[in-house]
Amino acid sequence: MGQALGVKISELLKTGKKSFSFEFFPPKTDEDSAQLLKTAETLRALDPSYISVTWGAGGSTGRKTLDLVTGIKSKLGVETMAHLTCVGASRSEIDAVLAEIHSKNIENILALRGDPPKGQADFVPHPDGFRYADELVAHIRKRWNFCVAAAGYPEGHPQTPDKKKDLENLKRKVDAGADFVVTQLFFDNGDYFDFVDRARKIGISVPIVPGLMPVTNVAQLKRFTAMCGARIPDVLSRAIEPVQDDPEAVVRIGIEHGLKQAENLVAGGAPGIHFYTLNRSLSTSEILKRLSHR
Repeated sequence: MGQALGVKISELLKTGKKSFSFEFFPPKTDEDSAQLLKTAETLRALDPSYISVTWGAGGSTGRKTLDLVTGIKSKLGVETMAHLTCVGASRSEIDAVLAEIHSKNIENILALRGDPPKGQADFVPHPDGFRYADELVAHIRKRWNFCVAAAGYPEGHPQTPDKKKDLENLKRKVDAGADFVVTQLFFDNGDYFDFVDRARKIGISVPIVPGLMPVTNVAQLKRFTAMCGARIPDVLSRAIEPVQDDPEAVVRIGIEHGLKQAENLVAGGAPGIHFYTLNRSLSTSEILKRLSHR
């Protein structure tokens, strides 16, 4: 089962129908990759708009990213979006990747600067590469006909604590040709709505899709939020801290919090939800099944 032609996510968003999508990361082993396809098949029953696959720190999983987006689309018939970063790649190498993605009828790219490779504190651009995501967006837009997404940070990028400057960086990506924005995870919807309001005021008019990560593990939650600069609201912290050693209770609370977020976001006008699944299906499936605005 597969799709002969790709579908641009930007066109799906123009229809006004709410978009529900999932993000996976490439597993380390072939066995785990096979298991991930099974997880994707489970989530396919929820009729996602698309599934995205991350590129990996330092471009370390690029080959697996391409194999996964191709496999999900060809085997499951679900539209896909490949992440692509600037890390460690020359312009010609990036063009080679884009050519391969195009040859597989994948129409959608999430263009990112990317994080430095493990053990490297700061991002160092390739001598013949790109320094910032807006440069990558502009390059893709000039040479290719992909739908291009960009990342947004409701609470500010951890390396750009000045929210005004961070939003100006996002506008550069949109002005360079990004078709829509997917946000970093957050747990307080006020941060998203404030972010959208500020973005509209400076002329960012493209759809801004909120990214949600259902809580499944307290230690993991603290690690992720520390890395991306997101905060854990007091109401969520007070709920999960007493039961952090009870995995089932944590998952249950995570589902309830995620459901409340999703309901409120969709009711408040968000164009959909992008779920950071951590390669699992239980919490995301439960939230979508119970989401009354679905």
